[in-house]
Amino acid sequence: MFCFAAIPASAQDNYEIQVYGVETVPPGHTMVELHNNFTFSGSKQTVDGVAPMEHAWHETIEITHGFNSWFETGFYIFTSLRKGDGWDWVGDHIRPRFRIPESWHWPVGVSLSNEIGYQRHKFSADTWTWEMRPIIDQKLGRWYWSFNPTVDRSFHGPGVNKGMVFSPNFKVSYDVTKKVAAGFEYYGSLGPVTGFDPVQNQQHQIFPTLDFNFGPKWELNFGLGVGVTRSTDHLIGKMILGYRFNF
Repeated sequence: MFCFAAIPASAQDNYEIQVYGVETVPPGHTMVELHNNFTFSGSKQTVDGVAPMEHAWHETIEITHGFNSWFETGFYIFTSLRKGDGWDWVGDHIRPRFRIPESWHWPVGVSLSNEIGYQRHKFSADTWTWEMRPIIDQKLGRWYWSFNPTVDRSFHGPGVNKGMVFSPNFKVSYDVTKKVAAGFEYYGSLGPVTGFDPVQNQQHQIFPTLDFNFGPKWELNFGLGVGVTRSTDHLIGKMILGYRFNF
């Protein structure tokens, strides 16, 4: 069963929607993932030079290499396709991640991801950002849960004045069969940690999801997300396809 993690819309505007699990890529292996996200209903107007999200197809390539049993590094290439705009390069991020080794036998899995990178102003008002994502997860029989109490920081753009923004993500799923797990994922952006935004200005998305287990080398996740506040894109479809290579 696979657990995925979504990045809050405030940071990357639906380019990588995934709730992270603690597991890292094994040493000597490289995971290549394709994140396909389509916004059926979202922002319709260009605001302060940032393109609207509605009917935008976002394709993200994620390449992650495992260096040892407790450390990996991922690299992202964000792209966007929208009628009238063509296919554009959006930006790149790099993400080192550390985990508590399984040999320590903690009752829950724990890891820490740090992601920093650039996205063009056409696609994000904040062009340089940093995300710190603690990850806690646990498998209980057929049940699985993961919690990512993420904080985001802008280094260039209007979000600089907000400081650290709290963007929690959560996933729970149940193994319906040995190959299929059904569940839901939650993605939020509540505002600065020193004082949350009014509810109508917060971002909240809920994704019913399906995860498919086709073997240890593959990862496949589908979800359809609904935004529940006026500041959130209203309907988004996502698919994540990943494969582990022995290099």
